[in-house]
Amino acid sequence: MAEENFRNKIILVVDDEERMARFIRLNLEHDGFQVVEAHKGLQAITALRDKMPDVVLLDVMLPDIDGFEVLQLIRETSSVPVIMLTAKGEEDDRVRGLELGADDYVTKPFSPRELVSRVRAVLRRTELSAASGEGGVINVDDHLKIDFGRREIKLDGDLIKLRPTEYRLLYHLVQNAGWVLTYDQILSKVWGYEYRDEPHYVRLYVNYLRQKLEKDPANPIYILTERGVGYRFVNYKKED
Repeated sequence: MAEENFRNKIILVVDDEERMARFIRLNLEHDGFQVVEAHKGLQAITALRDKMPDVVLLDVMLPDIDGFEVLQLIRETSSVPVIMLTAKGEEDDRVRGLELGADDYVTKPFSPRELVSRVRAVLRRTELSAASGEGGVINVDDHLKIDFGRREIKLDGDLIKLRPTEYRLLYHLVQNAGWVLTYDQILSKVWGYEYRDEPHYVRLYVNYLRQKLEKDPANPIYILTERGVGYRFVNYKKED
């Protein structure tokens, strides 16, 4: 996706500190984004419905309900990319946000360049997710069936719901079935080159996929670990 196509994308900034919200808005507008501000959690939910943003920048500390609660409400109705903003920078908060469905996090204080880079990376991933819905039906075995064209994953006939990031990860693993993908390769393909120093993303989302696809996540048969290197999807028989 060409960078100029990011222009006019709508970014919802949710932060109770008006100076911070204004700082973020000015830097995003400088790069051509349209910005909508909300200073409370429930106000953000209304703005999400009315403005239909392309990305949400969501602060954890809000005066009415916290950012984690807002994220849960967002995920009940929308798959819009969400980047959490936190001043704490604690691993527990980062993991909690990712577990609730956040696509990324940025720890305050951050540079304008870093923030814009993260927003662009999330938008690129969204475009890649839409483009990856191609190809025929893949029968991995008698239990797991994947249809990337229809964006459907079925396990023993039951439809498995994946988050956008989980779907992207599965797509790249399956497309390289039988081959080991390193942490760096997975990060570059699924999250973007900017995330090459964030291997915990890979481990966390592989665990999510295993919980959904594997009968025994502790002893996986589909997504295999190559210790110290990365992961490999089982080499299934490809149909002619």
